[in-house]
Amino acid sequence: MKVIVNGRHLSVTPALRNYAEEKVKKFERYSSNITEAVVTLSVEKYRHKVEVLLKANGTMIQAEGITGEIYSSIDEVVEKLEKQVKKYKEKLVSHRKGEGKSAESASQEIPEETGRIIKRKQFDMKPMGPDEAVMQMELLDKNFFVFTNEISGNINVVYRRQDGNFGLIEPAK
Repeated sequence: MKVIVNGRHLSVTPALRNYAEEKVKKFERYSSNITEAVVTLSVEKYRHKVEVLLKANGTMIQAEGITGEIYSSIDEVVEKLEKQVKKYKEKLVSHRKGEGKSAESASQEIPEETGRIIKRKQFDMKPMGPDEAVMQMELLDKNFFVFTNEISGNINVVYRRQDGNFGLIEPAK
């Protein structure tokens, strides 16, 4: 597994890099499918934030931890990732998909004050069914997920409803 450690408003010392790499590399035990891990360490005032993105066969698993100390933030994010990786493995086994298909969500954040697009993401969208899109949305810990429906070929959106269930938005025919 390739581990990339980045620092934002923080210089990454060799000790900090080794600690982050050591903690993240243990996910190789859970799944040999994980090919890359991107660890971003940042400081905002008194908050130390660690974001980790694991890439496994095109599936992305993401978590973040925010505490008052950078090492405890790394530990927190690793705990969250352990739960998500275990959930990912269980779903792969229960769906009997083995290698599992994937897609990534496209999201845009629009602040209300200015109305400008301040963040833009582009992802390859591989065809999948709504159930698999819900699984991917849960792995990314997001409230919605945009995907290409494998049956119709149309762009669809799944989202988490307030009652805990999921909704599916499809274009009219």
